[in-house]
Amino acid sequence: MERFKKIWARTGTRMGFVALLVILFWLKTLVAYFVDFNLNLSDPFQFMILLLNPLATTLLLFGLALYFKRARFFYPFLFLIDILNTLLLYINVIYFREFTDFMTVSTMLGYSKVDQGLSGSSLALTSPHDVLYWLDLVVVLILMATRRIYIDPRPVNKRVGLAVTSLSMLLFAGNLTLGEMDRPQLLTRTFDRTYVVKYLGLDAFTVYDGIKTQHTSEVRSHAKKSELDGILKFVHQNYAAPNKKLYGVAKGKNVIVIHLESFQQFLLNRKVNGQEVTPFLNKLYNSKSTYSFDNFFHEVGQGKTSDAETMLETGTFGLSQGSLFTQLGNDNTFQAAPAIFDQSGYTTAVFHGNVASFWNRSNTYKNLGYQYFFDASYYDTSGDKSLGYGLKDKLLFNDSVKYLQHLQQPFYVKYLTVTNHFPYTLDSEDSSFKTPNTGDKTVDNYFKTAHYLDQSVKEFYHYLKKSGLAKNSIIMLYGDHYGISNSSNKALAKVLGVNPDDWDDYDNAQLQRVPLMFNMPGYTHGKVEHQYGGEIDVLPTLLHLMGISSKKYLQFGTDLFSKEHNQVVAFRNRDWESPDYTSVDGTIYSNKTGEELHPTGKQKAAIEKMQKHVNEALSYSDSLNQKNLLRFYHPKGFTAVDPNDYNYADGLEKAEKIEDKLGLKSTSLFSRNGDKSTQKWYSTDAPELNHKETDSNRIKITNQDDTSGK
Repeated sequence: MERFKKIWARTGTRMGFVALLVILFWLKTLVAYFVDFNLNLSDPFQFMILLLNPLATTLLLFGLALYFKRARFFYPFLFLIDILNTLLLYINVIYFREFTDFMTVSTMLGYSKVDQGLSGSSLALTSPHDVLYWLDLVVVLILMATRRIYIDPRPVNKRVGLAVTSLSMLLFAGNLTLGEMDRPQLLTRTFDRTYVVKYLGLDAFTVYDGIKTQHTSEVRSHAKKSELDGILKFVHQNYAAPNKKLYGVAKGKNVIVIHLESFQQFLLNRKVNGQEVTPFLNKLYNSKSTYSFDNFFHEVGQGKTSDAETMLETGTFGLSQGSLFTQLGNDNTFQAAPAIFDQSGYTTAVFHGNVASFWNRSNTYKNLGYQYFFDASYYDTSGDKSLGYGLKDKLLFNDSVKYLQHLQQPFYVKYLTVTNHFPYTLDSEDSSFKTPNTGDKTVDNYFKTAHYLDQSVKEFYHYLKKSGLAKNSIIMLYGDHYGISNSSNKALAKVLGVNPDDWDDYDNAQLQRVPLMFNMPGYTHGKVEHQYGGEIDVLPTLLHLMGISSKKYLQFGTDLFSKEHNQVVAFRNRDWESPDYTSVDGTIYSNKTGEELHPTGKQKAAIEKMQKHVNEALSYSDSLNQKNLLRFYHPKGFTAVDPNDYNYADGLEKAEKIEDKLGLKSTSLFSRNGDKSTQKWYSTDAPELNHKETDSNRIKITNQDDTSGK
């Protein structure tokens, strides 16, 4: 006891107080490492490095307070550093729970644009033990207020401050050396941010990432037109000519894109407790009027949904870090699907029940060339009509009719659904679907919200048929990214009939399949296609089905129906899939056996060729977007988009003015129905339709183009 008292008494000195806060921060960092972060420790050496890595940077930062002579500066500065470092740690904990990744500086800079739509899931991402991340600060402040820890007015010698700084730098050098011993070229081949955090710590990762981000900014400002040469050569060499039988098969039709939020392939044709999870989508998937794909993969990175949109709209990959929408969407040059269709005589629009600023869509869509964006401000999202990510799907489809019916045909429209989104919560009155019992609520509820999404699409299809739109449209449905993260896949394995103890990285990779369907009501030659492909391949495929050549555009995917289609699917972390092999973190698996391979000879050469293609495609795409090189590229017949031409306030009024101006030449559904609404043709069982509008709202509604002050 006396020994403890002597040690505790040292907290009344400046050095002792710094040591106390360093130890406390070190401990809560370890809580994050072992409880919240999945750092994949493979041996005792990595375990030892992980124990040591928080100390160097924590001591360096906290030790800066020792340079202040006056106590009134020393203590507040030290607490400020502790609070900021705790905040950095905690937001990474929250972020990791959702994205299984760490926050980059670019993501932080665009975080406010993402966070405006995260109100619902942010709370769900918290955990009871989160109190441990903040408890030490509260306790220390109480101990100081009650004089259990004394304020030391005595300044320390500058040499002590220098000694602490030198010691921390020496510790970091040793830490880096140990990291390089276990992972050579640690800072030069950072395809996975987990490695940097595992070996050097979160602070070091953030500083390193900030330096890289600044470098990227400088590179962008000095970009030259000549840097397009390598990209043009790569794209042209990898171009796949369209399938002559299918080229233009949907020419002149409306295009309706239905974004199936967080929807994975395994949901299709699956029963849970004797119930079909997605009975309507199953029918579409297996219909002769649909071309479906069973080896289609999402390829998103940190930008998730926005990455999927980037690929489907631009034919380029999302960024290696953060979201292209939030980082570059304000001023990048695009030659995207909305502009291409616009210049082919189409009306273009997006229907989405979340705020316009989420993922910075309101700005990015203007640069993509969307004429209309009917975001949450256009709907009644009050009370229980919405969830954290926006208006419930049944209501989105139903409430969109009053806008859709006024758009001139042909149109290219996109529906972004949100109900099947983490944390997969749904009001009890919305579904009676009996969920599985895996012990993981996220996994269990995922099937319920997917079933609700299926019902929503079914109701929308009924309207499309009733209104006559179905026969004049091609409807593309796709899953944007995984719904169940790798950390929950072992619980999911029970539903899939797989032994959780046998689950490995190969199984995780196979679960990255998502649906892709091109449905043309009345068409009779559809089938389930088995070729491998990814989201990067969608745009050239869709354009060719519409009879629009993709050859003059810089797109990194190829037509899925082409005989020349490249079946290597690149993931954002440079892993990949092909018909024969799966590559996960440099480990090659055979798709026939699911077992690890040690390739030699021709097999090794073929695999190296695939890896080279993946690396080049991702690098060239990054260069194109990060340096904004499309500003130097002017394909013949394409008019550059001017974002100032678009304003997303009063969308309905603008559409109605066009109808009035065109008169009898108007091709809108409303005009063709004798200037009568088609809303009566829509039938939904959404119980919220009968609920009155309230002052409460689960999401924040804003439309930055609306200056009316209403």
